[in-house]
Parts: sequence; C-alpha cells; structure tokens
Amino acid sequence: MNTTTETPVGGVIVTPSRRGLLHRRVPGKLAWLAVTPFAAWAVARLGGLERGSFPAQIMSATPYAAAGSLLPLLLSVLSRKKAVTAVAFATTAALGFSVLPRAFGEAQTAPGRPFTLLTANLFFGRGDAGTVVDLVRRHRPDILSTQELTPGAVEDLDAAGLKELMPYRVLEDEWNAAGSGIYSSHPITQLKGLFPVIGHNMPAVKLTMPGGAEVEVVDVHTLPPLGRQIFAWTEGLRALPPGPASGPFRILAGDFNASLDHAEMRRLVGRGYHDAGDITGGGLTPTWPANKRVPPLITIDHVLVDQRISVRNYQVYDVPGTDHRAVLTELTLPTTP
Repeated sequence: MNTTTETPVGGVIVTPSRRGLLHRRVPGKLAWLAVTPFAAWAVARLGGLERGSFPAQIMSATPYAAAGSLLPLLLSVLSRKKAVTAVAFATTAALGFSVLPRAFGEAQTAPGRPFTLLTANLFFGRGDAGTVVDLVRRHRPDILSTQELTPGAVEDLDAAGLKELMPYRVLEDEWNAAGSGIYSSHPITQLKGLFPVIGHNMPAVKLTMPGGAEVEVVDVHTLPPLGRQIFAWTEGLRALPPGPASGPFRILAGDFNASLDHAEMRRLVGRGYHDAGDITGGGLTPTWPANKRVPPLITIDHVLVDQRISVRNYQVYDVPGTDHRAVLTELTLPTTP
C-alpha cells in the first residue's frame, strides 16, 4: 500500500510500501509442488521403502535432501496454507531426525584393551601404497582391511614397508575389484564358513590379542546396487554375520556400498552392531568418491563393531589414487567378553 505526504510548497510525495519477503504470498500449488517430492523421500526413508536400483542409489543422498527440504518449508510458510505448511514441517523434521544424530555422537571412554583398525578400498590396486603404509606407521593399527586388492598392490605395499609392520596376512587378491585382504600385526587364523560370501572376496580372520581377548574381523566388500546387482547387494548385506552377545568380539570393516540411509544397512547394524562413525559423530563424513573433481559425497565405507566394543576415535583420511577414503577407528575391547 502506498502512502502520500503533502509538502510545504504544494504537491504530493508518494512513498511506495516496502513489503519484506515474509509478507509475500506464494501460490499454494507452487508450495505443494515443492514439498511433495521431499515428503515422498521422507516416507520412503522412514519406512525403508526404497525398491530397485535407482531408489537405492539416490537414498544415499538423504543428508542433502534433508538440507534441501528447508526451501519448500520456507515456500509453504509464505503460502500461508496450513495443510502444506504442516506437511513441510513434518518432512523436514523426519529427514532431520534421520540424519542429524550421526553428527552429534561422541567418543566413548571405557576400561579395556585398545584395538585399532584401518580399512581402505584401493580402487583396483591404484591406491597409493606409500600413503597407506604411512598411516600404518603413524597409527599402528592391529588390523588393516583392504578391498580391491590386486597382486600388484600386494607387492607395492610390501615394498613400502608393510611386510615388516604387518607380517601376518590372509589375502584373496585378484586382478580386479574382487580382490581383498586382511593384514595384521598379530598372528591370525582364517575363518572358513562364518557366513556365505555374496559379492566380492570377503576374507574373515580370528586373532588373539595380548591378554587373551579374541577378535573376529570380516573384510566387507559387497557389490554396488547397480542394475540387477541390486539383488546380490541385498543378499550380500543380509548374509553378513550378526554381532555376538558373547564369545569372541566381532568387527565388520570395509566398503559396504551402502549408507545408513539404506534400510538394509540399518537392519544389519540392528543385528548387534554399532556404526563407529555414527557413535562418534563422524557418521556424515563422506568417504566416496574421493580424488575426483567433485568432493566426496556419500558415506559407504564403515566399521561396525559388536555392541560390547567401545569406540574411542574415528577418522577419515585421503589416499591418492583411489576413489575411497580410508577409515581409521580406535576401539576398546572390554576385559571380559
């Protein structure tokens, strides 16, 4: 609305009204158009309703959908329509509740025996061996879990000094993405038949720590949910062994090709595990794709520990030459399993 003011010399000054953004009205149809896709996303995420390859792939982007849902929320408020505003608020709240807890964990402190694990996908063996071995030297992990380990990468790692640092190993290296291998600074025994392997090679080992604690480690590398591989991806996650409540401690570490926004991944965690990143507040730190023109976007490399194990620290590191970031976790094994 304009206002008019008479001047002493005659004439009128017309002052246009200044209406801020919050005084503007957005058409209700536009608000509904903006809110509906995010509302559908929230329903699919909360209900674990992603079906098929494409929905499974885009579900990894849920953290970005949560942030993006703030725009339709603003549009709904500006529409002054109660129904669409209520749906928009519920959508943002649901997506935020699904995502934000991963950023607000904290390191756990508990008495027990320290245990450190490093996991790295080497991208067809192209990951820089010197960087990986330098991480081993600096952090002295008890276990190094590798995926996409080729015979050439085995030679490069040993040439960089890994043979002296971690002389014990169970390797299933191949000249393709299927190769995997577990290195250890303690004697290890390969576990056969712990679970049906569906996907790439996934060796499992058992080691006895000084003091007597027994630990089982599975080197995880499921197939990606691309095309018809979606079925093997699903079955591969379901086939992984549950977290035990007694006996040897169990750790699953590697490239799961899944994020915590996938229902199958959440079901796996719910079978007796904690996600180390989620527990410590690093669950939103992306691990893939690394060393590209775009920064890493999604978190598909994980360390799952059975619920008796405490997580003291969680860090992610860049490794030149590979499209995955390495994950280092510092754990505490209780004195009694």
